[in-house]
This record gives sequence, structure tokens and C-alpha cells, in this order.
Amino acid sequence: MKFDIVVIGGGLVGASLLAALKDSGLKLALIESRVPAPLPADDSWDGRVYAISPGSIVFLQACGVWQRMDARRITAVHEMRVYGDDYAANINFSAYESGVPELACIIENRQLQHAVWETLAEADNVQLFCPAKYDALTWHDSHVELSLSDGTVLQTALLVGADGVNSRVREQAGISINHHSYHQTGVVANFEVERFHHGIASQWFRRDGILALLPLPEKRVSMVWSANTPFADELLAMPGEALCERVTQAAEQKLGTVRLITPQLGFPLNFVQAQSLVKSRLALIGDAAHGIHPLAGQGVNLGLRDARELATILLQADGWGDCGELSLLRRYERNRKEDILAMQWVTDGLHKLFGSEDAAIMRIRNLGLGITNRFPFLKNRLMRHALS
Repeated sequence: MKFDIVVIGGGLVGASLLAALKDSGLKLALIESRVPAPLPADDSWDGRVYAISPGSIVFLQACGVWQRMDARRITAVHEMRVYGDDYAANINFSAYESGVPELACIIENRQLQHAVWETLAEADNVQLFCPAKYDALTWHDSHVELSLSDGTVLQTALLVGADGVNSRVREQAGISINHHSYHQTGVVANFEVERFHHGIASQWFRRDGILALLPLPEKRVSMVWSANTPFADELLAMPGEALCERVTQAAEQKLGTVRLITPQLGFPLNFVQAQSLVKSRLALIGDAAHGIHPLAGQGVNLGLRDARELATILLQADGWGDCGELSLLRRYERNRKEDILAMQWVTDGLHKLFGSEDAAIMRIRNLGLGITNRFPFLKNRLMRHALS
């Protein structure tokens, strides 16, 4: 079976790339090992949420995905308040000051995954291999050959690795990575709160980690607590009442008392930087290409910008030649390099800055928050990347 593009990895980034190409003349395929779970029949909430930037929303709208979302489960973020660890320093970001309707929209992982897979299921030029795994990849001058576990053999002009931070595609392509563990775990859970959040997302840089509370519909919030691993293990093992008390105290009771509505989950936090995003007949996108600390809530948006850029280049080249040509793929790599490096530098740098226990650095970092908050030009420069 021959295809123009085969994507390995059916997460949001990989699937959205194919959604962006669904109206092209390209023959597309997706290989995913797990069947996406159907949406639950009840009104329960997913513990994993995304903060989708305005630029990513425009991209998902162009793909025909965003329109499928249940608007009742989407919450606009109108303001972001960030607090230092001295209980005085802070910086506030406002959609009004930035000249946009919202800074981001908070949406559940499973809602967005469901919408993008529905879009692909209706596309005439997309073939889904799911559940399916590949056993081998063989590179040729004119194509890549994939042997699936059931014996099916595929040929593609371009292979896209979208198979996550531990990408097997990246490894088999011989692309090395820079990697280090943050020795932290992202602990996530959802809560009902006593006081309405008014569309405000809050974040606290604390000595025990970085706590973020993101607004959900009505009087609900989603927590992401990036905590040093020993403390994260404590949070994950806590009974619901104890966790609620800890979160209420850590959030300075700004939303009053909280009640747990989804059990806490944890995932390890790592820095990953692929040495190259491309080789002949291969492009990496999403977590297969880069992994950043979630303190800025930009990991998924960084991946969606990969998909958006690669789709733009492929659509421009459609009908002109081979979509797996290295010269074409290097254009994608060049266009993405600055954005990826900037976001990695900012998130990694902030993590190191607020992770330091040096007294002088502690004073400087909190002073820096206060100074930045008094200069709208600086704040708008910081927001420019986050909104794209």
C-alpha cells in the first residue's frame, strides 16, 4: 500500500497534522497503537486538560476540529496571575491589555482528541490503522517502508514521527537527543471551588514546586502541580480530603475551600531536544521533537505549531514534487527552530531560576517579577509567543 504521508502516533499533534491535510490531494495514513476511548455518557471530567492558545485555536478551526467541541466544556482564560515565592511579588497578564478576546481556552484532553479523530474518520484521503503497531522501518531513496505487526506493508514518501517523548521512530532514525530529567512529577486533578474563578488562571512559584489552577466551567478548576518527586509522591498518595486541604492552603484560599472531583494523576517531567527535526523522508513533530517543562502551559501549543508549519509547507508543495524531499523538510526545520529554542530556553531557565535556593537569586527572581509587572511593553513581549 502506497501513501504520500504516514504519521506514526495518533495523539493530538499527529492527528491534527492529518486533519490540516484532509482536503489536499495527498494520500494519508495514521498508525496508532491504542483505540481512542469514547466520550463518557455521564458529565464526568478529564483530569488532563490543555491551555490552547489563540493561534492554536485558529489552526484547529481551519482543520475543522474546533467546531466539533462542546462549547459548554470550554473555558476562556481572561487573566493570568503569577505569584513569586515571597508572597509579595507577582505579575498579571490580561487579555484586554494584550488586545485579544482571551489568553487561552482550557479544554479537556479527551474532548479534543475525540473531535480530531471524528474529523479524520470523515476524511476521504485518510486511512486509519488502529489499533496497529509497526515492527520495522526501512529507509530507501524514494520512500520509507513500514512493516506492521499484522504483516501489512506500507510505503510512504514521507514518514512523520509523532509518537511522543520516548519516540521509537526518532530512535530508529538514529536522531540523538539532549535530555535531562527535572526530577519532578506533574500532579493533575480537578476540583470544585467555593468562589468563582472569573476566568482567571493562577500560578504560584513555591519552594515545593509550581502550582497552577486553571479555570473550568462554572465553579471548577484544574490543578497542575509540578512538584519535586518525593513531594509529588506524597500528593499522589494523599486521601482526597488531605489533598483538598493542601491545595486550599497552597492557593492562599483565593478560591476558598476545594472539593476533589477527579482522582490525582502523575506524569514525569523531562527536557528533551532532538538534535534534528528531519532527515530524508522523515519529520518529527510534537513531543517526539521536543519536551519542555509545563510551567508555561505551552507544550501542546508548541507541538500544534509544528503541525501547522509542516502542513503549510506540504500544502504549498502539493503537486510540485516529492513531499519527502530533504530540501523541503529542512524548510520546516528552519522555520521551527527559533520558536522551539526560545520556548525551551524560557521554560528551562525559569525552572532553574525558581528551583534555586540561593538567597541572592531568590531576591532577584521575585524582584524581577515585580519590575516586569510594571512595564506593559515587557509583558506584551512575553505574551507574544504564548498567544501564537
